[in-house]
Amino acid sequence: MNSKYIKSIFPIALLAITLQVTSCVGDLDVKPIDPNIVQDFDQDGVFAKVYATMALTGQEGPVGNGDVDGIDEGTSAFYRLIFTINQYPSDETLCSWTDDGIAEMNFIRWSASHGMLEGLYGRLNFDVTLCNHFLEMTEEDADENTVRQRAEVRFIRAMNFFYLMDIFGNVPFTEVVTSELPDQIQRADLYKFIENELLDIEDDMYAPMQAPYGRADKVACWLLLSRLYLNAEVYTGTAQWSAAATYAKAVMDSSYDLAPVYSHLFMSDNDGSGSVNKARQEIILPIRYHGINTTSYGGAQFLIAATHRDDMNPWGVTEQWAGVRSREALINKFFPNGNIPMDVDENGMVAAASDDRALFFSIGRELPIENPSEFLNGLSVAKFTNLRADGGAVTSSVWVDLDVPFMRVGEAYLTYAEALLRSGGSSETALNVINELRARSNAAPLATISLDIILDERSRELYFETHRRTDLIRYGYFTGTQYLWDWKGGSATGTSVSSIYNLCPIPAADLNANEKLVQNPGY
Repeated sequence: MNSKYIKSIFPIALLAITLQVTSCVGDLDVKPIDPNIVQDFDQDGVFAKVYATMALTGQEGPVGNGDVDGIDEGTSAFYRLIFTINQYPSDETLCSWTDDGIAEMNFIRWSASHGMLEGLYGRLNFDVTLCNHFLEMTEEDADENTVRQRAEVRFIRAMNFFYLMDIFGNVPFTEVVTSELPDQIQRADLYKFIENELLDIEDDMYAPMQAPYGRADKVACWLLLSRLYLNAEVYTGTAQWSAAATYAKAVMDSSYDLAPVYSHLFMSDNDGSGSVNKARQEIILPIRYHGINTTSYGGAQFLIAATHRDDMNPWGVTEQWAGVRSREALINKFFPNGNIPMDVDENGMVAAASDDRALFFSIGRELPIENPSEFLNGLSVAKFTNLRADGGAVTSSVWVDLDVPFMRVGEAYLTYAEALLRSGGSSETALNVINELRARSNAAPLATISLDIILDERSRELYFETHRRTDLIRYGYFTGTQYLWDWKGGSATGTSVSSIYNLCPIPAADLNANEKLVQNPGY
């Protein structure tokens, strides 16, 4: 990988780490590591940094000494970048900002020199390299604590490799920290590596719901396996529907359960800090934030601030960036007859959806979207807030306490139903599973089930949760003309885009730096 993208990584020692990670493994103040000075490896400090890569962007709080070079630090956040590539080009999300690269994302027009794709590629490779460092430094240790930490770090590494495989396909691959240029691994081979890693670490992970909140357990491993198997045909050419159903069912049958109130999953006390919000029973792996100790312009801050404008009801924080809102195609999932009422309920939300998941704000908004650069064209998404379900005070008026529910049980219900249907299993069981999920949100039961109905249900349940691009590719709908949505390809009514965009390009700068790499077709 090109060192342009990755800062503070050295063959012998790495990372100047100075962080306070109260939300991962306790308060830490880790001394900087100078590669020219012999210094003890701080195992707990680097372990904390591995988890911190999911939430934080550098060494000095929300800005300052960022992990990834060549991109605005706030934009370099793990979750924000995954959101950008999996949501902006989809039928759910449209961003009105005019920053470089946004239009290309909205309209599926990116190139090998796209800054946000470079940033995501750099972020994921940085995270993998950090994991490699930890695993190298602990490979001779067999105490119980280290064995468990190594399993969790291998899980985090597998998760980062999953996104590299999903988004970029054939990518540089190494399991060691080295100055040598890495070889390029084929997508199907990386799939097999990820599968083997997850299967191998399962026994060393925490039992379900026994890990400290914010750390991965066996159920997180099962859910990532179900994601992997659900998309196996895309990655390898061979479907694994039965395996996807098996691991999704394992998640459903675990000690985790659906939260009783859908909206509570996306509120600032979703960590169980109050007596009202029961979201913690559903959230398998959160990306943790705290308004004082863990702050970033990516992650939860981005989800809340980017979707809100000052004319909306209180959302628990002063930041309002007014950039990201829904496409009409998403709203149509809740109103399939095209009759979208613009009146609102007592909370300012769209009324008459008969589905608690329809968390949209319509006052002063217009549909259809005539101008993609106008935030008021398109309904606002009010799904994420910094409010507490118990009405209590949050820690900051500027920075959020909301934990991103990165992995949650609701996804497993949808994966199980789809995989069951695709594998020739019981359509009645698939329908019952979907209706059980809908009942949580007071949505009327469906009478029939099909793959397209499940895809729509995935949108209703998981919108703006970074799944949509991958889902559309699995269905064969992301490119081509089989499914058009507003502003697909830059046309108001939607138009076909080339199938090359089912994969993103290896950044041109890395191709220039590593002659072992071959670009994806079409770029």
